[in-house]
Amino acid sequence: MIFSNIATMNLNLSNKTALVCGSSQGIGKAIALELALLGSNVILFARNESGLKEVKELLDTSKNQQHDYLIADFNNVDNVKHTIEDYITKGNIINILVNNSGGPSGGPITEAGQEEFLETFTRHLLCNQTLVQVVKEGMITSSYGRIVNIISTSVKEPLAGLGVSNTIRGAVASWSKTMAGELGTHGITVNNVLPGATNTVRLESLIKIKSEKTGQSVDEIKGDWLNKIPLNRFADASEIANAVAFLVSPAAGYINGINLPVDGGRTSCL
Repeated sequence: MIFSNIATMNLNLSNKTALVCGSSQGIGKAIALELALLGSNVILFARNESGLKEVKELLDTSKNQQHDYLIADFNNVDNVKHTIEDYITKGNIINILVNNSGGPSGGPITEAGQEEFLETFTRHLLCNQTLVQVVKEGMITSSYGRIVNIISTSVKEPLAGLGVSNTIRGAVASWSKTMAGELGTHGITVNNVLPGATNTVRLESLIKIKSEKTGQSVDEIKGDWLNKIPLNRFADASEIANAVAFLVSPAAGYINGINLPVDGGRTSCL
């Protein structure tokens, strides 16, 4: 029997505009590339202008997408606020917001100073809050809103040696769940993607720091980490981007308030 009326999954992002934070490299860059391939206009957002220019040139334009970039330092919430407000007051609308920012340095929580917590809280939670407050009205009026926060599997299981990150990531996850409940009435979904160990500059940095502190070789540390991942490999940034792309698509319209680990099965809890 041939079924001629089977609906295909709708991943089309044409006529949508996505703001992708931290998109000059790593996971943010991979997300921007994937959303452009699905037809979205992409607004890159980071502090490294040269990096943003390079990524912008790589974005797909085969569906007549119009891409741009904004520059702000996510350590300065006022800078982020003024930058996005200026963009929105020019009549622009953001349909998709991807909150993504580099994590803090590793280390035991007992050795962390107050400034480390404050800086990380600003970069990961206050900037997220500010961006949502500025862009949500456009999502409501355009009848399309998707917010995805790139966090960490530490919101399910705290990771050893990442005390500050564990603390603030957990706060962001709780903030996101609350936001999902409030914005859901407007048809706006809010979800979290939790990357596991991913081949990025940050992963290399964490391995190097641990090597310097423990005396273990880089290869030994990589081997230990890989042994804890059932798939026995690190993720590619594009695999994190694929998960984000699905959650911001029309196909995921009834998925709201979840934490989605993309970690090769490393997280042992449900």
